[in-house]
Amino acid sequence: MTPLPSPSRDDELNAFFKAVESRAFKRTVYAVRQDDAALDIVQDAMIRLSQSYADRPTNEWPMLFQRILSNATLDWFRRQKVRNAVFTNMGDLEAAAGGEDGDFDLLEALDVEDTSTEAAEVQVSRAETLGQIEEEISKLPARQREAFLLRYWEELDVAETAAAMGCSEGSVKTHCSRAVQALSKALHARGITL
Repeated sequence: MTPLPSPSRDDELNAFFKAVESRAFKRTVYAVRQDDAALDIVQDAMIRLSQSYADRPTNEWPMLFQRILSNATLDWFRRQKVRNAVFTNMGDLEAAAGGEDGDFDLLEALDVEDTSTEAAEVQVSRAETLGQIEEEISKLPARQREAFLLRYWEELDVAETAAAMGCSEGSVKTHCSRAVQALSKALHARGITL
């Protein structure tokens, strides 16, 4: 049986989870489009990390967690596919924005750092714009969305993103480039320029 982590290790693990939970939840909601399911997936990923990898060096946790979260999300989709098949049978039933290297940060382009001194109108406008961006991100194909969120939301580099997604670095670059192009085009159509 695996020994339990020391109390200080528990504190480090709790601090890590606190730091990643909201971004992990949002990323998972984008993928599964269900708040309750996303919360379950994130919690499952946290449990898996704490049970199997808590003894690993803390600098390995972010990559391990991203990989576990991606796998947990894929598991959820597999279960949904099986469930839907069962119920169906029972019922008879833009490069200009970022370039090839993918070094484009959509949120940074909006400069959403400090809104405490802004007028209420500006804050409401920015919140509306972010809502529209989130809506467009949710419309991206799954692999593009995953690559985009890992690179620009989780701030992983290309190699880390490739490891988390289980694909090549070239695939990550392609997915990110296509995501940025699609987002740029969709946001331009909505009148949002970055």
